[in-house]
Amino acid sequence: MKAVGYQKPQAISAADSLIDITLPEPVATGRDLLVEVKAVSVNPVDTKVRKSSAPAEGEAYKVLGWDASGIVKAVGPEVTLFQPGDRVWYAGSIARPGTNSELHRVDERIVGHMPKSLDFAQAAALPLTAITAWEMLFDRLGVAPGKAPSAQTLLIIGASGGVGSILTQLATRLTSLTVIGTASRPETQAWVKALGAHHVIDHGQPIAAELKRIGFPQVDHIVSLTQTDAHFDQIVEAIAPQGKFGLIDDPASLDVTKFKRKSVSVHWELMFTRALFGTADMVGQHRLLNEVAALVDAGLIRTTLAEHFGPVNAANLKRAHALIESGQARGKVVLEGWA
Repeated sequence: MKAVGYQKPQAISAADSLIDITLPEPVATGRDLLVEVKAVSVNPVDTKVRKSSAPAEGEAYKVLGWDASGIVKAVGPEVTLFQPGDRVWYAGSIARPGTNSELHRVDERIVGHMPKSLDFAQAAALPLTAITAWEMLFDRLGVAPGKAPSAQTLLIIGASGGVGSILTQLATRLTSLTVIGTASRPETQAWVKALGAHHVIDHGQPIAAELKRIGFPQVDHIVSLTQTDAHFDQIVEAIAPQGKFGLIDDPASLDVTKFKRKSVSVHWELMFTRALFGTADMVGQHRLLNEVAALVDAGLIRTTLAEHFGPVNAANLKRAHALIESGQARGKVVLEGWA
């Protein structure tokens, strides 16, 4: 089968940072599905792993990719949730080979039925970011869904990116939070506003001052999706006493003692945790993706596809990695089909 991988971690500018390869077809066993991959999207985690991780021992290549949409080709003997021919979407496991391959093996407990109203490219843009945003909002921060009147506020730092684009929608559609997104360019600010944010501020300016400018001297919840270390002192100033702070990036250092005076709680979110540790609630991601699919089909959540880079091959994936590393990406970058 066709796939894209690499043999050693290096900069995306290197000629062989990603290469077209041929691999044996995997076989579905246990609770695994064998999925015919139709489309994939590229996330910051792809670039981080490519720069830092070598192929596993005994493997010639490392294959990246987590987001995928496709059709179930075969099922393992213990599978109960799917059958061949089902259209599916998922974000995979960081501990297994990735979705940048024509056929991919994935545990059914982290796979959902694809929205009926989306094509494969539109669907591939959503799983990883939808899981991350959902788990952050409802599982980590403990925000209550529903529209009962509330004065609670949520600040999303980096709201125009992949996770921010879906978190903005979930928070505005499914909760009573006043949602404030940050974006630094006119086009990304317009994107965040179009996704439903009640207010948009510029994180290129001091965040606390920007919040005061729009009438919010303090906010109850802050989610930082990018450059947390650069914004941290502003976050400490802006968050309300007994507030909740969530993050997904990898700051070099984080002095959480600065939160002590305000009794602020800190919440990390990694959507791979359930699959990585085989947690008892691992099937929760299957249910979550099915629920998001229903929200999409009901018109409450829209795809965050922003760039379609053509078929899945090394050249197009290199373009996608370079765009994400530039920090200029808006929404999600998707590749579809094989050539």
